[in-house]
Amino acid sequence: MLKELSAANIYIVCGHTDMRKSIDGLAAIIREEFDLDLFSDSLFLFCGRRRDRLKALLWEGDGFIMLYKRLENGKFNWPRNEQEVRNLSHEQFVWLLQGLSVDQPKAIKTIEGGIDFY
Repeated sequence: MLKELSAANIYIVCGHTDMRKSIDGLAAIIREEFDLDLFSDSLFLFCGRRRDRLKALLWEGDGFIMLYKRLENGKFNWPRNEQEVRNLSHEQFVWLLQGLSVDQPKAIKTIEGGIDFY
């Protein structure tokens, strides 16, 4: 069963990934290139060179789930820095799936702490 994604960390693997890779190949990228914990409560996103397909890898506690999405019209606005993996907020994840950039310049950014009014 697909678990609730709202509790998961969402990581986007920037650049392009060979979309012929299976669960083991994608897991090797996460483990060897980025040294991240595959078995954490995390969703890992990968995109091909054409940017019209993405794969997602998720650990369910008893095995991996691989999700695949192919757009029929349009492309994902995917960051292209080959050496980077980024942690996305759920809002950025929704933007990405809607074809928008994960870096929305007009979005109000959250801040840590508060403002002193004294």
